[in-house]
Amino acid sequence: MKILADESVDIPVFEFLRKNGFDIEHISFFSSGSPDTDVLDYAYKKHRVLLTVDKDFGELAFRTKKRSRGIVLYRLSGLNNQGKAEIILRVFKNRKINLSTNFTVVTKSQIRVRKLLF
Repeated sequence: MKILADESVDIPVFEFLRKNGFDIEHISFFSSGSPDTDVLDYAYKKHRVLLTVDKDFGELAFRTKKRSRGIVLYRLSGLNNQGKAEIILRVFKNRKINLSTNFTVVTKSQIRVRKLLF
């Protein structure tokens, strides 16, 4: 699975996923400060699931119907980067969830999946 980490994703979380075999890019390494619409466009064109902490991507996906290859939003405040990374890794390894066609919200206690409309 190919992943694009938004600027809001902590670098240790990004590095943990990369070390665990994921093809992952971090937007801040090549296009820091890009508008959310450009980030989502890039992820779509490169066939990457977007990993983010920014709730604005939900707005883009559902209200403006901006196309994507899937969005994973994590809400894991209070955890250190290692804890966040381990939870996110389990989500990306879970073969029961099709991340590329859904808006997935990850919290400490649950995973909510909502089908993208297009």
